[in-house]
Amino acid sequence: MSSNAPAIACTDLTIRFGATPVVRGVSMAAQTGRVTAIVGESGSGKSQLVKALTGLSPGAVSGTVTVDGAAIPAGDRRRLSALRGARVAYVFQDPMTALNPYFRIGPQLAEVARVHLGLSRRAARARALEMLTRVRLAEPQRRLDAYPHELSGGQRQRAVIAMALMAEPRLLIADEPTTALDATAQLGILDLVRALCDGGEVAAIFITHDIAAAARIGDRILVMQAGRVVEEGAARAVIAGPGHAYTRALIAATPSLAAPAAAARAQTAAAAILEVRGLHVAYPGGGVLARRAPVCAVRGVDFAVARGETLGLVGESGSGKSSVARALLRLAPVTAGEVRFDGRAVQDLSTRDFAAVRRGMQMVFQDPFASLNPRMRVRDLVDEPLRTHLRDWSARRRADAAAEALDAVGLAPDLAGRFPHELSGGQAQRVGIARAIVTEPKVLICDEAVSALDVSVQARILDLIAEVQARRGLAIVFITHDLAVVRQIADRIVVMKDGAVVEAAPRDRLFAAPRHAYTRRLIDAALKIEA
Repeated sequence: MSSNAPAIACTDLTIRFGATPVVRGVSMAAQTGRVTAIVGESGSGKSQLVKALTGLSPGAVSGTVTVDGAAIPAGDRRRLSALRGARVAYVFQDPMTALNPYFRIGPQLAEVARVHLGLSRRAARARALEMLTRVRLAEPQRRLDAYPHELSGGQRQRAVIAMALMAEPRLLIADEPTTALDATAQLGILDLVRALCDGGEVAAIFITHDIAAAARIGDRILVMQAGRVVEEGAARAVIAGPGHAYTRALIAATPSLAAPAAAARAQTAAAAILEVRGLHVAYPGGGVLARRAPVCAVRGVDFAVARGETLGLVGESGSGKSSVARALLRLAPVTAGEVRFDGRAVQDLSTRDFAAVRRGMQMVFQDPFASLNPRMRVRDLVDEPLRTHLRDWSARRRADAAAEALDAVGLAPDLAGRFPHELSGGQAQRVGIARAIVTEPKVLICDEAVSALDVSVQARILDLIAEVQARRGLAIVFITHDLAVVRQIADRIVVMKDGAVVEAAPRDRLFAAPRHAYTRRLIDAALKIEA
């Protein structure tokens, strides 16, 4: 083994599913102490590429994988699989799928050390504490005995990275580990992986669709499109002078606080269509043998939205912004205060009376595939709200309205017969928007509606939401943890922390002169594309 050999490399690696190649002749290397960032949109082949490096790809693989200077045929899954756990560790996008929800954090980490290092139970627990400390998880001793659901998203991701480091791997593969995290948690994870590599003991491959994240963390960047590497080089060089049109398009589509904001719309004196006054939301305390105090998720929130206006609701995970969204639709308990829609207080309405209000307030969710019934075709998914809220309409009238809604979100008529799994992420989100607007609502609530999408798809969906709003005069409550996105779409912004509003201001004033330290911290944590 050569001391200068890359931790892992591949030469002319190709992956086929049947006759279709999904990765085409890729060669790359990951050096110890360096971060190799692989960037591309969904379907570019980046995840399949790294799966093939460790024998996880279900496709037919050809080419050569080299580990510490020793070559292994890329199709030799038995030898490549032997690398996992001890030599190569994975960090996945959703930490909850990597952690067993029924076991505490400490025993899950200790199991890795007992299996791969042969440590005793006591020594394995001590190493788990050491790794949690190394990844800078707050209160590591207490977190050993916590269950995964008791940690925030960023804390869970740190625990998963600690698990990945338990067996002292040479290579850390992180597959979209920050996509679902808020700005400050994302920044913390990026800097953590960067620091692990700067220690000189670990090589990292960081997979992302966010070129801003790649610019923050990478030493080298590989840009993939349709299974090929279309650009490769030192991160600074690629960001400063992208040579390929696809790389330039990714950079251009990435929301940025440095880019000029859209011109602010003139504020009108129109009456508010939606008002929230002194809103409190509390969830019942858990416990079987001992009653726990209720958990207060929202504390005294006030805001109003006029027709045609977009209000951005911003905050980290756990700030209460999604609880506010659910309370607007009576999906969360309103324990104090009120929600008024078109002049009517909705929290005390009967179920029958609220049904009419519900038609006027619709929601677009973060994960379109989780919000769409996988057994229904697109035309039936868009028709379903009409059958629920407009039962006196004829089938023909509903079909025409559904077709009009699909046309409004830019979906071709031939997609109406498809099932959700036959759609791309962007197409599925367009179906979610069509479902939301088909009943001609007055208020649209977008809860992290673009956070899981590729940057170019995200840009198109944001443009689509703005177009639909302009045509239909919708009031929009746009909930997000991404300040660059909210700067692009919102007229006014409300910043939440720990269930309360800490700052509210017109968009341009908030970004030019944020008054609260928390707002300034969120703005400082937003990723920037810079060489």
